[in-house]
Amino acid sequence: MMNLPDVLAIVGPTASGKTALSVELAKKIGGEVINGDALQVYKGLDIGTAKITSEEMDGIPHHMFDIKEPTDSFSVAEYQTEVRRWIKDIQQRGKIPIIVGGSGLYVQAVLYDFRFTEEASDPEVRDRLEKELLEKGPDPMYEQLLQKDPVAAEKIHPNNHRRLIRALEIIEITGETKGSHEKDVGKSALYSHQIIGLQVERELLYERIGQRVDLMMEQGLLEEAKGLWEEGIRGVQSVQAIGYKELYQYIEGVLSVDEAVELIKKNTRNYAKRQMTYFRNKLDITWFDAQLGAEVITKSILNKLKDFDR
Repeated sequence: MMNLPDVLAIVGPTASGKTALSVELAKKIGGEVINGDALQVYKGLDIGTAKITSEEMDGIPHHMFDIKEPTDSFSVAEYQTEVRRWIKDIQQRGKIPIIVGGSGLYVQAVLYDFRFTEEASDPEVRDRLEKELLEKGPDPMYEQLLQKDPVAAEKIHPNNHRRLIRALEIIEITGETKGSHEKDVGKSALYSHQIIGLQVERELLYERIGQRVDLMMEQGLLEEAKGLWEEGIRGVQSVQAIGYKELYQYIEGVLSVDEAVELIKKNTRNYAKRQMTYFRNKLDITWFDAQLGAEVITKSILNKLKDFDR
């Protein structure tokens, strides 16, 4: 009998086969999938992010997809909060949460005790501090910061009003200095978990990336990018994603379509390298050869989970 962890995660570089593996594994253990990709939260960015289709889901519930408009911003702190809610919800229904994606920091921020200063914010407190600044000037507020957080005061010029207010806001909301608020976080696991990684030999991975980009173009990636452009979606976080930013350069007449496609492939290869560097340096991962295929890897995972130590 398996002693399953609270949460499973499947990570790996783009084009390594995470989607197929997640569905196969979810079927075997009664799992539900949570998106672990920073861009698949956006509606309308389907082809370029290789978003899972309803057919590929094969009846497995999937969460955290298509929750944002392309014009919205989205942060790792927001992701952390939402995914932890989904983990609780899935567990309460007796299912196993499986986080799947290539955004290593996002997965890590959920599983470990990461805290983000943007969480320590309150518009009312900030408005009051800004009014106080207008009424009294920066000097009295800087004196407050010197008394409450001399370390931060040493790094902030009194005329840097934004940073001055932010430092005081954090102190008022958390009761801690910015340094204390962020100290020693991200090291303790909040859930018993197992992170499964898919690795692909570099030349094969690059070949897969090239094939995937060609397939995306055949599926209508250019038309998807043109649609976003025509809706006036420009200069926002979502369309800075690989695939869209290069085709925007084609639409703007900076690149030919062939140049844009080659640049997508190059940028995707570089991104895959950065992903693997992050995974290997930041996370404790049990690696599997992606070439073995979803069915074989799933059997190996199930065997390893028999010995999982909570």
